[in-house]
Amino acid sequence: MRETKSLILIGFIVLLAGAVIGASQTRFDRKALDTVEELSESLADDLLEFSVAVRQRDAARISMFFADSLWAIPLPTRAMPLRSDVKWIQSHGWIVQTTPRRLSRQAFLKDWMAFLDHFSAIEDARFKVKMARFETSRAGRARVSFFVVGRDRQGHREWVRGYATIKARRSARARKWAMTEFVVKRIDSLVATRDLFSEVSVPAGVSLRIPAYGSPGNEGFVWHGAAAADVDLDGDIDIFATGATENHLYLNDGNGRFHEASADVGVTYLPEEGVAPLFLDYDNDGDPDLFISAVGNQMLLENRLIPDGDLAFLDISLESGVAVPAIGFSAVAGDVNGDGRPDIYVTSYNRYGQVMPNSWYRATNGTPNLLFVNQGGGRFKEMARELGVADTRWSYAAQFVDVDGDGDQDLYVANDFGENGLYLNMGDRFVDRAQERGVLDPGNGMGVSFGDYDNDGDLDLFVTNMSSTAGQRILHRLFPASHRGDNVLAKLASGSSLYENVGHGMFQNVTKAAGGFPGGWAWGGGFIDVDNDGWEDIYTPNGFISGKSMKDT
Repeated sequence: MRETKSLILIGFIVLLAGAVIGASQTRFDRKALDTVEELSESLADDLLEFSVAVRQRDAARISMFFADSLWAIPLPTRAMPLRSDVKWIQSHGWIVQTTPRRLSRQAFLKDWMAFLDHFSAIEDARFKVKMARFETSRAGRARVSFFVVGRDRQGHREWVRGYATIKARRSARARKWAMTEFVVKRIDSLVATRDLFSEVSVPAGVSLRIPAYGSPGNEGFVWHGAAAADVDLDGDIDIFATGATENHLYLNDGNGRFHEASADVGVTYLPEEGVAPLFLDYDNDGDPDLFISAVGNQMLLENRLIPDGDLAFLDISLESGVAVPAIGFSAVAGDVNGDGRPDIYVTSYNRYGQVMPNSWYRATNGTPNLLFVNQGGGRFKEMARELGVADTRWSYAAQFVDVDGDGDQDLYVANDFGENGLYLNMGDRFVDRAQERGVLDPGNGMGVSFGDYDNDGDLDLFVTNMSSTAGQRILHRLFPASHRGDNVLAKLASGSSLYENVGHGMFQNVTKAAGGFPGGWAWGGGFIDVDNDGWEDIYTPNGFISGKSMKDT
């Protein structure tokens, strides 16, 4: 019999709790947990279907999730005046009824549609079960968070967010939940007065549709990346992207369009499956060369614009010494020995599925990371183990930065399934000081970025981690008094982390004070001043495999 997602997740968390806390302290009623979480997941799945109906403004489908009558404080229909919040963001509250009342399904639906009429367009809507308890297998109550993203009647982008308490009953025949109570507890809106970005990939000539994950043409277990540089030295930024079957080089024409030139310069097909590209001038001749981390041997392509005068890339992986096998998920460049030549660090994962982590919160059986030290004359020497940075903790991303202000390049490494590394450059070797410096950050590390978020002149740290609504819901049942500060399991499910540099390369966690960063299945991203106002903003992409429905992800 097929287990549901939440039953698998419960099994994983209970197993992990025993490993972390000790079996003697983890005597849970597994059967009761399975039952309540299966009901929670059933309700959550129905609310995802409800979310789709809300997004599509399908009144008939929306009404199917309401009982014939409800005890309710419905979604409000009147917005309060806008007030300036921060930068180009305004906010407003809503005029909400204070006393629940009995409403018929049609009256309740009328209020809902009036609320949705506030939007000229709706891009997304989600209703998520944060906590739930059930009197029987057919009756329960839950705390539900929700958001609606779209455009208001003035065309401004608006994000409505809030939470409500609900009661629901499940019919014996259809096994569908219908809400018998819906009480809004909090609701507000953020409104963008300016559009900073527009989607222009199609007119710009860089739009690409690839097969769905797992289907022919995209059957691998790795994702792919992109890098930007002025490869032809014409003053415009060009783009290179790796792919499942072929690579793409988009040359910028300077007029808002790109020309696909991968075949012209010899980068369409390469010997290995490229993952993350990195532009660097490895030979210091003035043009950007291309390194590609790979599942297999790493690759280095020399840009022959200088000295030949024509743009072309030549594969010099073997003769340069970088054709070393790894599960290369990303690469960064930095001058680790101060000789004026760029060196390359490759984060190496493992073949997840074929090899499983030896711990879910402190894994060490990934493949060793690589450090290619530039020897000059077009040669590199792999020296990760010799210099102390052959991390084997399922590494995803890294960044070079002078953390301690001593003038040399240190290295931060974000690792999946556990703890990260902060390697301080001691001159002849690196030493991991993540714990002493306050940035061990146990979690599912997917990205790292340094930037001065508080404009105090030193570099702060943002680490991209995953967050899980279902995981937090289960953990709250298991450990109702715990939080991310005292429970590593809560930390693993809580999302990304922000660390403030408090001087001398020491950091303190300011995630909660800065607002929290629950990014879902988050990946890279990090600091970027998106509105050019002198303050670093944070961007985090997220998502994973999309199925045929919202709940099949």
